[in-house]
Amino acid sequence: MENLRLYGDKPYEAIVVHGGPGAPGSVAPVARVLSKKIGVIEPFQTKDYIEEQINELREVIEKYCNKPITLIGHSWGAWLSYMFAAKHSKYVKKLIIVGSGPYDAKYLHLMNNTRNSRFTEEEKQRINQLSELLHNLDTDNLNQVFKELGNIMTKADSYRPIVSENEIVKYQPKIFMQIMPEISELRKKGELLDIGNNIKSPVVVIHGDYDPHPYQGVKEPLSKVIKNIKFILLDNCGHYPWNEQHDKDRFYEILFDELKDNFT
Repeated sequence: MENLRLYGDKPYEAIVVHGGPGAPGSVAPVARVLSKKIGVIEPFQTKDYIEEQINELREVIEKYCNKPITLIGHSWGAWLSYMFAAKHSKYVKKLIIVGSGPYDAKYLHLMNNTRNSRFTEEEKQRINQLSELLHNLDTDNLNQVFKELGNIMTKADSYRPIVSENEIVKYQPKIFMQIMPEISELRKKGELLDIGNNIKSPVVVIHGDYDPHPYQGVKEPLSKVIKNIKFILLDNCGHYPWNEQHDKDRFYEILFDELKDNFT
């Protein structure tokens, strides 16, 4: 698997970072649409640790971009972009966070309660089975287990999705199992939020009101550490705004408006 895809023409002035962790290709629809007006890079994360993924992203920017870029991160990619912007501010002109997880562990119960209320009893049983298999790295069909679990979560995370199939090119369960405990520990200690004090670029937060990741868990913590920040809440919209019947067009209107300074 290549570690990135390029869209549109040079110069590459926007980077769209996928979630998961371990779901490369999931933001391909966003990169394609944005590339109608701007050169876009869709990097794939291949490393097992946060610091390595930050370095991997830096290497992509240094190789393909000749000036600060607009960094757009979705879900896990929102956290990764946030941490990157804090550490390497000179590379980031603007940070756009889409469908981010909460930055304070106290909001986790809201997310879990919301998701659980949307699962059927059969889905709850299957989630438990799949979770046990996922935590056993000797499971033969680990990629399929990760895919099925992700599909159940995506169903609960979406309001009125346009398509049910995603564009993930390769499921990476081992990366997921390595990264999630690391980022969870950073959040538990308060270090994830503290990192935001080092962000110098403007920040735009886009979040769906139906997303089980609570909007409050993004807005309230980040308001304490980032001065130049804008929050946009999309109505009747889940975790994947570009795949929602009600808000797809509005989502892209927002992105193009935030990127307009790059258009020639």
